[in-house]
Amino acid sequence: MAGITDRPFRDLVRSFGAGLVVSEMVASQEMVQSKPGVRERAELSADVANTAVQLAGREAHWMAEAARQVADRGAAIIDINMGCPAKKVTNGYSGSALLKTPDHALRLIEAVVGAVDVPVTLKTRLGWDDTCLNAPDVARRAESAGVQMITIHGRTRCQFYKGSADWAAIARVKEQVNVPVIANGDIIDTATARRALAQSGGDGVMIGRGAQGKPWLLAQVAHDLWNAPAPDVPQGDALVAMVSGHYQTMLSFYGADLGLRVARKHLGWYMDDARTRSCLRRRLLTSKDPNEVLRLLPDALARQPEDAAA
Repeated sequence: MAGITDRPFRDLVRSFGAGLVVSEMVASQEMVQSKPGVRERAELSADVANTAVQLAGREAHWMAEAARQVADRGAAIIDINMGCPAKKVTNGYSGSALLKTPDHALRLIEAVVGAVDVPVTLKTRLGWDDTCLNAPDVARRAESAGVQMITIHGRTRCQFYKGSADWAAIARVKEQVNVPVIANGDIIDTATARRALAQSGGDGVMIGRGAQGKPWLLAQVAHDLWNAPAPDVPQGDALVAMVSGHYQTMLSFYGADLGLRVARKHLGWYMDDARTRSCLRRRLLTSKDPNEVLRLLPDALARQPEDAAA
């Protein structure tokens, strides 16, 4: 999730015990040509445990070179993005646009697998649209090329995020391959994770938007379904301390001006769960004074009753 799963958020999710976190999508050619410095390497956090680095691109040469660079920095897993539906990505023939040209997509996969010794995984969708549901074939060919895990978002590219994810359709991918298949899309809690697994026959789940405002969710689902260690879900003063820490980390990471803007979406998601009064929410999200934001957070995160007036 570009602009969301940055280094501060991934570190927070990891702190609760998530099994794997994935970097924001990295444009392969731009990364190689811009020669990232210390800041960019820190944001990528390729050498941090339980972190996969996700690459996107349309040319085999740049994909392979980018994979070599991030592997040299310590990345344990390289993930190939063939699922992003954004127009600025698909118009460049990257992301889910590659589902329209599976032969070309396979050449990219082969180039990345051949460039590195670390595991290569693939994230994609059911197909481009309802007339091009080719994920099973793409997955089978990707496995033959050396991909070691495949994540499927249960929508086509043309659905974007509309409607509901079709977890049952992921089962057709699972039937074609022997590598682990991970179900993705509309998984927001343990109940939806359980249903996604049952309908898809998948080996695990990937949670994206469901973790917004709930960085402990991945660990909680892993505990409920696979008996992983239970996260200590923060409440009350502990929740205020966690959100305050996340806020201050973003300011430090991005700098005060940019950090203030980046933080607003995260603060908004935290307040969604607390049902923060609209007037207080507006004041907090428009404030340009970090100290004022920190002063307002305890009241903003005090969970309101269902029928609280705005």
